[in-house]
Parts: sequence; structure tokens; C-alpha cells
Amino acid sequence: MGNKMKNKKTSMYVVVPLLIGMSTSSLANALQDDQVQNERAAGTEFFFSDDGEGFQTRKLSAEFLPQYENADHYLGVRASAYQYKADDWRRDGQKISFIGRNIDSATANGWSVDAGIFTQDDHSLFTFDGSYRTALAKKTAIELFANRDWVETQPALDAGTNFTFVGAAVDQGLGEHVTVVGLAGSQFFSDDNRRDHGRVKVIYQPSLDLGLTLQARYRTYQSSKVDVAGYYFNPHDYEEGMLAMGWRQRFAGWTAGLTAGFGRETINDDPSQGTRLFELNLQSPVHGSQFIRMNAGYNRSASYSGPDYNYRYIRGEWIISF
Repeated sequence: MGNKMKNKKTSMYVVVPLLIGMSTSSLANALQDDQVQNERAAGTEFFFSDDGEGFQTRKLSAEFLPQYENADHYLGVRASAYQYKADDWRRDGQKISFIGRNIDSATANGWSVDAGIFTQDDHSLFTFDGSYRTALAKKTAIELFANRDWVETQPALDAGTNFTFVGAAVDQGLGEHVTVVGLAGSQFFSDDNRRDHGRVKVIYQPSLDLGLTLQARYRTYQSSKVDVAGYYFNPHDYEEGMLAMGWRQRFAGWTAGLTAGFGRETINDDPSQGTRLFELNLQSPVHGSQFIRMNAGYNRSASYSGPDYNYRYIRGEWIISF
């Protein structure tokens, strides 16, 4: 999967906490005026992944949320410890970030942000993962997003290679049962490579009560550079088409979801080959003294090792308010 500056450590570690402090104060004042009582909360987050090439990622985080209304409305800080492993190679990383979320649970409109400093080996990077979604009409919404992070492969981490991905997505409802989602974006790598992305997803919901969806997905990208020294998977032209089925159900306030998809991908001018996708998620009620979110997934697609490349992950978060 691996698409994930030399360091001026002293100045960064002084400036970032100040920015976090100022941002927390200003964004807290921007929250809705009717939030009279804000609780505090603390939490933990983990992420584990491994792939068919033996590359592993481990992440463990601690969160403190001084402004907390519920799992969709909060401001705080997160400290994370990372570990990457591949055969006899190992790399540790540390990240401290400001996190915030202000989402309407019913419509998914609002904003979320995770911005901080991520240090691994002698490389430091300002990282960012944020989005803003708003309604343009009754059945039309637009989302703007930006993501900046390391490219998470062994040679890319050694070289300090990073990327910045920016773009927009539009959701358009067609009647009561069909939604079309289109995305366009550009990904700029620190090695001067650029990828232009396009994605389309058509979602059909046969019954509004069953929680079942049938999905047709298509994605493509083109890379400006052919030779990136093998640091990461980088075809000049990539296309994938997939048919997927999704299921989402609520029970006692909890939400569970499952997605399974099968597709075909084409890499440059090579013959097409099969891809697979399985995702599972579980989430507790957003409003409550505790919040739990779990995600797990499996993806099979191509890499330098050939068509049998696979990627597995599990992610979890637990927040307790007080």
C-alpha cells in the first residue's frame, strides 16, 4: 500500500506546542454557542498492519481532549508511538498532533483535523490529515480534503520521502436509492513525482430499511515519474474496477458494517488481474460516557512482488469522558 525534511528539531519542538495551544483556544471559541457544558475526555488508539512483503506497522496513541461533547465534537492532543519492521530492519517514530472534530452525525457535514510533527530517524515532517464537508443542495454535498504524511515503505522512510495529497469529492443523490460519488485529487511527492487521481463510485440501496448497498467502483491514477528508485509502488498508469456489496446495521445504538468487493486492475500495459477487498467496522453510540470504534480490513492488489501482494490491518479507538 505504501503511499504514505531534514529536521530542525529544536525550533519545531518549541513552535508546535505553541501552535497547538493557540489553535486549541481559537477553535474551541469557534464551536457552537449552545455548547454550554463541555466535558473532558481521554482515550487511546491503536493501529496494526502487515503485508505480503513482510512490512509491518504498529501504532499506539494516547489522547487528551479538554473540549469534549461527544465522539463527533471534540478538540485535543494526541501523542503517538510508531514502529515499522521488515525482516531485520526496524524504525521507531514519534508524533504529537492537535486533533479536532466537528461533525453532524446525521449528515456527515462538518470538519475534522489532525495536524502535528512526526519524527522518524533523523527526519521530521509536518503532517496533516483534514477534511471539510458541506451541503450544496438537498441531495448534493462537497468535501475538500488534504493529507500530508510519510510514504510508509522501508526505502522511502530511510530517504525521508513524503507526500501531500489534496482534492475534492462530490456526493450526488439520484432519487431515494442511488448516490454517485466522484473524487479528483493530486498527490505531490517530495521526490518530484506527481500522481493525478480520479475515482467514481455508484451506490445503489435496494431497500431503505435493510442497510444493504450494491456498489460499482472505479479508480485511476497517472504518475509523472517512472523511476522512483523502487522506493514505493509507482506504475505510470493504474486502473481498477470493482463490484462490492455493503451492509450496515444498527442495534442498541451500536453500528456495524461490512463491505466485500471483487475487481480487476490494470497496471500500465500489463494484462489485468484480480483484486479483493474486505472491510469490517463496529462503533458504539456517539453520545455516551464511553466511545469505542473498531475497523479491520484486507486488500489484495499488485506490488513489486507480483499479483499476490496483500495488506491487512486492524484499528481501534477508546474514549472515556469525565
